Amino acid sequence: MNGDWLIRGRDGRLSVYLLSDDAVLCRAERGPDGPWGAPRTVGGDQKLHPVLAVGQGRDGYAHLVSWRPTAKGESGLVHSTHFRPHLAALDWNPIGHPDKKGPRTGTPAVAVDAQGRAHVFVRNKGGGVSLLAQKEKGGWDPWQDLKGRDVQDELAAVTAESGRVELYAAVPGGILHWRQEEPGSRPVLEEAMSAPARPGTLYALATSPDATTLFYTDDSGYLCAWRPGGRPSTLLPSAGPGPVTAVRCELDGHDCTLLAQRSAGGRVAFAAYPTEQESAGAWWAESGPQLPADAVVSLASDAQERVSAATLSPSTGHLLLTRRKSEPGLALEAWRDA
Repeated sequence: MNGDWLIRGRDGRLSVYLLSDDAVLCRAERGPDGPWGAPRTVGGDQKLHPVLAVGQGRDGYAHLVSWRPTAKGESGLVHSTHFRPHLAALDWNPIGHPDKKGPRTGTPAVAVDAQGRAHVFVRNKGGGVSLLAQKEKGGWDPWQDLKGRDVQDELAAVTAESGRVELYAAVPGGILHWRQEEPGSRPVLEEAMSAPARPGTLYALATSPDATTLFYTDDSGYLCAWRPGGRPSTLLPSAGPGPVTAVRCELDGHDCTLLAQRSAGGRVAFAAYPTEQESAGAWWAESGPQLPADAVVSLASDAQERVSAATLSPSTGHLLLTRRKSEPGLALEAWRDA
C-alpha cells in the first residue's frame, strides 16, 4: 500500500484500508472512539491486483487507486472515491494506463489538491513518471509524461499547505522532486538531489506553509529528512528496514513531527522532534507487542486531535490500534485489537 491507509473521515471516524487477495477492504469505527465494524469490500466486485494507493483531500474524501487485470498479460488502473467510512465507495472506474496499454508499471501514488482533484502518479515503461489528474467538474485530463529516468518504486506524493501537489521519486544515487507552480498546473521537475536513498522508504509530509519534507532511509541505514532547496539532514538510525510514516501533532504546546516505523526487533518505534528542526535531534522509543515481519504502521489524528497509530499485517489481516493519552508527553494507551 502507498499512502496513509489509516485516515480520519469527514464524520470524524477513523477507518483503515487493507488488501485481500483480489479486493480492497475498509474497516471503520462505528462512532468516534467507538468499536470497529467488520471489513467491507470497497468499489464493487471488480477483481484487483494486490496493490493500493490512498490519498485524502481537505474535504475528508478518500481517493483510492489500484491495478486491475484487463487482457492476458495486461492491466489498467482504476479509481474510486470514498466519501464516508460507512457509505459504500463508488464503483471502481477505469482510468487507463500510462502507456495506453501493457502490464503494471509500478505502484501508483495519489495526492488531492485544494480543489478536491485527485492526481494519480505512476511510473511508465520508459522509467519516468506519468500523471493523470481529475478535472474540477468531473472526468480526467489526458495522461501527461512528467519525464524522469530510472525511477524506482515507490513514489511519494504529497499536498502542500498551499493546496498544490508535489511528488518525490528515488532514482539510482538521487531523489527527484516535482512541484506545481500554480493550482491545477502540470507539476514541474524542479530539483534532482544527489542522495543514496533506499527504494521503498520515501514518505512526504507538509511541514510548513512553504515546504514539504521528504523522509527516507539512506544506504548506510540512517533516516534522513530533506526539504527542496536545502541539504538533507540526518535524523537518527532507522529503526527497521521498512518505510517510515509521519504526522504533525501538538506535543506540550509545540508543533512536532511524530515518526513511526516497525523496528528491527518487531515492535513499533516512535520518535518526535519540533517540526523542521531536525538539529534538535530525535530518539526512538518502542511500544506494543511483537509484530509479524510484514506488519506496516500508519498514523492519523482522531476526532479529538489525538494521535492514533495502527499496525496491520497484510498476511493475517490482524489490526492493532492505540491512541495518545490525554496527558503531557507522548504516553500511549495500551494497544488493542480492532
